[in-house]
Amino acid sequence: MNNRVFLSRLLLMTTVLSGLSLHQSRAATVGRAVKPVGKVVAGHTMHAAQPARPRDTGPVRSHANESLAVSAHRTVRGAHMLVSKKIMEAAPPGTNPMAALNTMAGVNFQSADAQGVSTYSSQFFMHGFQQQEIGMTLDGMPLGEMSYRNYNGLNPVLAVSSENVQGIDVSQSAGAESVAATNNLGGSLAYTSSDPKHKLGGSINQGFGSFDTFHTYARVDSGDLNKTGTRFYASYMRNDQQRWKGYGEQFYQQVNAKLVQPIGQSSSVSAYFDWSDLHELEYQDMSPDIIDHLGPNSDDFYNGRASGYLTAYNAALATQTKGKSGGYPAGYNKLSDPTDASYYEGATNENDIIGYLKADLALTNSVRWTTTAYGHGESQQTTFTTPYVGSPNGSPLSELVKQPSIRRFGVISQVTYDVAHNHIGGGVWYENNDYQSPMYQYAEPNVVNGVIQGSPLNPLGHFKNPFAEIFNQNYNTNTFTAFVQDTYRPIRNLALHFGFKSVLNTTRVGDGYLNQSYYGNIGNITSGESQTVAKPFLPHIGVDWTFLKHHELFIDISENVHTYAQSGFKLSNSPFAVTQDAYNNSRNSIRPETAWTYAIGYRYHDKLLNASVYAYRTNFNNRLQQISSGPAVNPVSSVSNVGGVTMNGVDAALTITPLRNLAITNSISYNHAVYDNNMTDSDGTHLTRGQQVVNYPRFMYKARLAYDWRALSFYIDGNYVGQRNYSYDGDYRVPGYWLSNLGLQWHVKKTTDTGPRLGGFLRGLTLSFNLTNLTNTRYIATMGENGNPMTGSSAYTDQSMLIGTPRMAFGAIKADF
Repeated sequence: MNNRVFLSRLLLMTTVLSGLSLHQSRAATVGRAVKPVGKVVAGHTMHAAQPARPRDTGPVRSHANESLAVSAHRTVRGAHMLVSKKIMEAAPPGTNPMAALNTMAGVNFQSADAQGVSTYSSQFFMHGFQQQEIGMTLDGMPLGEMSYRNYNGLNPVLAVSSENVQGIDVSQSAGAESVAATNNLGGSLAYTSSDPKHKLGGSINQGFGSFDTFHTYARVDSGDLNKTGTRFYASYMRNDQQRWKGYGEQFYQQVNAKLVQPIGQSSSVSAYFDWSDLHELEYQDMSPDIIDHLGPNSDDFYNGRASGYLTAYNAALATQTKGKSGGYPAGYNKLSDPTDASYYEGATNENDIIGYLKADLALTNSVRWTTTAYGHGESQQTTFTTPYVGSPNGSPLSELVKQPSIRRFGVISQVTYDVAHNHIGGGVWYENNDYQSPMYQYAEPNVVNGVIQGSPLNPLGHFKNPFAEIFNQNYNTNTFTAFVQDTYRPIRNLALHFGFKSVLNTTRVGDGYLNQSYYGNIGNITSGESQTVAKPFLPHIGVDWTFLKHHELFIDISENVHTYAQSGFKLSNSPFAVTQDAYNNSRNSIRPETAWTYAIGYRYHDKLLNASVYAYRTNFNNRLQQISSGPAVNPVSSVSNVGGVTMNGVDAALTITPLRNLAITNSISYNHAVYDNNMTDSDGTHLTRGQQVVNYPRFMYKARLAYDWRALSFYIDGNYVGQRNYSYDGDYRVPGYWLSNLGLQWHVKKTTDTGPRLGGFLRGLTLSFNLTNLTNTRYIATMGENGNPMTGSSAYTDQSMLIGTPRMAFGAIKADF
């Protein structure tokens, strides 16, 4: 028995034996661009507000000091889970808060880096829906659709530093009609940023780890500046790490600031600001073919030296001479398509500025009015060096750079009114979003007699002076939503909820351009067109009943809609990101995606035991997918409705606390999410009906043990992810795997401790150590980042996998002043 199997089984036995002892004592794309001319692989589109006030949700129940709050709200808005700051602080410094959500049943978070901060490789699933179908907000401000090259928002990791996240409220159903999102088919994540502290002080967190990882965070709190309680904080974060395979760094920095001005006893005005700057080289997209012949540690040719560029240059020559010039590195001739594994580099550069001004006003003891005005600007340069199309100077290489940008602003206004046994709410949200999606081509230097004629372009720099424009579209979208809801409590332990949401969304696209010399004579891109999604009545019904002692039952029924996505040419399931002819063929028949979700749940809670069962059924309709049709040499790529998905699933979780400050959690989740229809493209009809959706496992098991003893905090967890379909027809599957992590914190002095400060000036001091992927498991992490193959026969060479990180160690010193 190898070490990883032994450790996984030991962890499982520990949690099971602990449960038995409790029982006896009482009787948890850089998407590579498609080739200029050729067949398009079907894209993976199976998608592959502020937290409610206490009067809405009832008391929060936590387990000892382990604050996954696997305990949920007593709520009528579906299954809610609270992930608190404590469990996020237990992770390695700078870890994406979404990684903390991975301890929840039904959730699967994947990334090709241990901290989970790569915006390209990060992938989040919940109950069969991926991140594009999950609404995300920060302090009620919409963050849009979490996707690579986001068109209407930004990744949450770039909106707020992980140390400034106070908590995440997770709605696992598609309810929460008040959330400012038009993509929450599969639930929502409501991030809450921490408020400035009332006392003058600050924090410094210095982390370090494997592969030259350095994470620095510094924050200063002003404390109350006057009798009214005016206060603010400002923080700076810097995260830098070398890639664990290949060469190059992944770097980002971030500034956060927040101001709170109290008004009277229960009102306030607040302002929030975020600036983020990300530059990272991405990992090579892998295929089973590449993994088998080159190994999982193979990567792009980029190495920061001339030799890397010369290797890529010679491989590109081999591509354009059909192999007559040789040029492929050793081993590449064994690949079915050595060109698609012969890239020099791929990188992401992104800058964001986002902020809001919020007024939260108690107009009377029963009426509260909250209004938020926000703005967001973003510019990106996502790159890769193509071996398919050369530069005007004779080099067989050129740099393709997608340069999307976002300029959006919006207003959210909501009113709540408590009268008799009713909690009534209503509100509106308006947003205007201007999104531009061009791609340009830049020249790489030629090589003469083995000498590079100039310097290769810096993939982490800023690109200027392109020699060609490849495509362009400008999108302008106006979104308006309104909701009304009422929670009625006829008796103390019963809550009945009814509400509905209305959506009106119009997208206009113009300035379309498609470079015919690059793509072949396929016509122009969609331009001068618009689509409107109008859904006046999206209902939400909920029942929450607390019966006997410690028992709770809830029912949740809701419908939601996903408005049309936007992207560059052929990069998503957007109906606009195709040729004008393809759009004309679908414009009258295309429909937005919708989903009905039906959920029922049961919870039991007391001092020693917390248990929950959550069962759901989702009917996902009008699924959109990019498909190819027409001649095999140069097919037409179009976006069409291809049927639906039926999901039936159940989560079960058990947390026991046999000793004070000891929490042991086990959870299992089962998701039977299958396509309702077969799919047809230029290769014929594919037997997808009845197949599990791609990239999401049918079965997951999770376990976590956490214990606080005096000044020490310890956890160890295990996560089993079952096999996942890689191809739509289910003929190629990626095997399941086990991952384990552990962490240890030594609170030399806690900020809550009384007595004199440490050294006369430190309110708190914590030392931490973490090991991720404890057993050094080799596994496929992210899948489908470039779309998924339709059939198992093409899956072997389809390059849309990322390898998970090996075992890594992290340490940190945190000081509070």
